[in-house]
Amino acid sequence: MPTATEVEPKIRVENLGKQYGERTVFSDISFDVNPGEIVSIVGPSGCGKTTLLRCVVGLMQPSHGTVMVSGAPVVEPPEGVAMVFQHFGLFPWKTIAANVAYGLTAQGVSMKDAAPRVKELIDLVGLAGFEKSYPYQLSGGMQQRAGLARALAVEPGVLVMDEPFAALDAQTRDILQLELLRIWDTRSAAMMFVTHSIDEAVLMGDRIVILRGRPSSIFDIVDVAIPRPRGRETVDTDRFRTVRDYVWRAVMHDATDDTPLPTDTDSVRVESHTAERT
Repeated sequence: MPTATEVEPKIRVENLGKQYGERTVFSDISFDVNPGEIVSIVGPSGCGKTTLLRCVVGLMQPSHGTVMVSGAPVVEPPEGVAMVFQHFGLFPWKTIAANVAYGLTAQGVSMKDAAPRVKELIDLVGLAGFEKSYPYQLSGGMQQRAGLARALAVEPGVLVMDEPFAALDAQTRDILQLELLRIWDTRSAAMMFVTHSIDEAVLMGDRIVILRGRPSSIFDIVDVAIPRPRGRETVDTDRFRTVRDYVWRAVMHDATDDTPLPTDTDSVRVESHTAERT
């Protein structure tokens, strides 16, 4: 049991490994995600980031190790966990309002009773006026806003995001990064955020788990230590640049022969291991 000064993590990953036949994707993965914390996951393509997420949310069973969500072992998709996918995952035959309401109606809530919650979330993600539209009538960025609203509708304690902005243009991606930070500041679910963008990982995350190697394992877990709330000005700070450069060198070492592994780990260490909100 945690002491009075300890916080029980919302997600605990211990010695996790995954194999497909003879091929080991990753091994010995261990980390926690605390309540209200965003942990970014980065690593080269093929290192198993999406597989790791699927193990965490119960869509796939690990080969060894355990995942705990809210103190309970994950053997199937647990309650209180929502996932946002890269390719939106909206039902094309449903309106935006019906898509946002899907998690609630699947729990037996009527559309009438879900309507106030749906309206609140549609307003929150900036889609007011598009309730009766269908996904094909919306831009990619608007569809991803709808996907986020659908995930938030069930008031998850854990939000898992698998490269949610990867399919968007750069401008829309920048906008939605800041929108997600704004929304998260009002909701404070624990979040795992997989991304190929190192800048995005630093901007979003309280900590960054760096995967590398084949099979992959954790090279380092970096405390970002940038106060919240964060905005576009965050990317111009010295701390942002320090963390970004360290993570970039760690990830790029597997991709290019001429990028040495970072050895200056002291440059990203801080005395406090929690970036408090201001």
